[in-house]
Amino acid sequence: MAKGNFETNSLALTDPFMIKQLPYSMEAEQAVLGALILDSERLTSVVGILSADDFYVDKHIAIFASMQELSLQNKHIDAVTLVNSLVNKGVYKEEGAAAYFKQLAEAVPSVTNCVDYARIVHDKALLRRLITISEEISRSAFEGSEPVQHILDAAESKVFALAQGFITHDFIHIHDIILEFYKEQLPLLQHNKDEARGIPTYFSDLDRFIVGMTAGNLVLLGARPGIGKTSMATNIATAVAKNKKQAVAIFSLEMSRIEMVTRILSSEARVDSHKLRSGDLQDDDFARLAEAATALSHVDIYVDDTSNITVSEMRAKLRRLKNLGFVVIDYLQLMSSDRRIDNRAQEVGEITRNLKILAKELQVPIMLLSQLVRDTEKKGRKPMLSDLRESGSIEQDADMVFFLYKDESGGTGENDNIIECIIAKNRHGSTGSVKLGWEGRFTRFGNLDTYHEEP
Repeated sequence: MAKGNFETNSLALTDPFMIKQLPYSMEAEQAVLGALILDSERLTSVVGILSADDFYVDKHIAIFASMQELSLQNKHIDAVTLVNSLVNKGVYKEEGAAAYFKQLAEAVPSVTNCVDYARIVHDKALLRRLITISEEISRSAFEGSEPVQHILDAAESKVFALAQGFITHDFIHIHDIILEFYKEQLPLLQHNKDEARGIPTYFSDLDRFIVGMTAGNLVLLGARPGIGKTSMATNIATAVAKNKKQAVAIFSLEMSRIEMVTRILSSEARVDSHKLRSGDLQDDDFARLAEAATALSHVDIYVDDTSNITVSEMRAKLRRLKNLGFVVIDYLQLMSSDRRIDNRAQEVGEITRNLKILAKELQVPIMLLSQLVRDTEKKGRKPMLSDLRESGSIEQDADMVFFLYKDESGGTGENDNIIECIIAKNRHGSTGSVKLGWEGRFTRFGNLDTYHEEP
């Protein structure tokens, strides 16, 4: 950190064409600092807009950081306390600091415009970071060492992350929120209750219980292997695409896209999934498959079978989809975090937190499938929240948690076609369970009251 001449919070730009001065406003940086020296009470309005790293001049970074430190320590902010803080840090010599603070105070056109000066500094910082990201993208493109799609996904993810980082929300008075409710939600409650209830599962008993999946919610679906969690998720996704005319996205980390679509075709055509894989099909099977394939080709279902995908990669891909209504991720334990974390439980925690943030950003429900710990495979034991593998933050971040349970204790086969859906967590209502009809050979769930009547 320099003590005499101005040094800048420069961003390393090594490419020959990056020879222009990075955007910043000396006048705005000096004005906002000078205004805060004259009226430190305005700091509370500025900290929601600026961070120290938003300043370009190194000394300004140090000055603003010292202001924040003094504020956190409940100390008064003025020229004397700031000089003492900066001299102790070695940023300034005492005589130089006092002279510069006088210059800052004199450079303020109007203290009342402090927030406006802060926004100028903020915008210039955004432009500098955008330039840095652009350089990184250009370097990746010139090197060409990664697949083009990876470079495109990384570029979109970086720009989106930058934009999201600069979106801030302040306190809003309840009066204004009530007006927003009356404008946006009340008409739905009066005239279109289905829309107000969120995305339905299309299992009537379950929908009556949970009142739909709310936009922005993270819904976790857990079950031991072979109980049908993938089938239930794809059944819901297909129903949403067909009935609500919205796009749905399925991230299939375990199965290939062909395997995933084979399951969907089996369910929609009511063709035995084993026969579909083995090719042992009859003429009527082919006819039903053709009919189902034609119908499915006209709905917006997108399948991505990238292994070890990260949340940032998902975000980049999902933002390209129009009219998105629902997302399925199969399954959590196969995902990777965006940074290296040695502790797997912590890594899973970061993934679920980021997925919750993603659901809120996109304003769609995300259904996240999860494995359970092996103890739940013991007969007669229904799954609980503590059975979520690498749990902890999983149950904390999820708005709803569903478990699928099949009672195999009878031994007579009378429960083979019934699966219990346990609502173990419901942030918006009560917990409990409902029973669903299960046609395993068609990988298809149904409402229990109509299950035996379906052809």
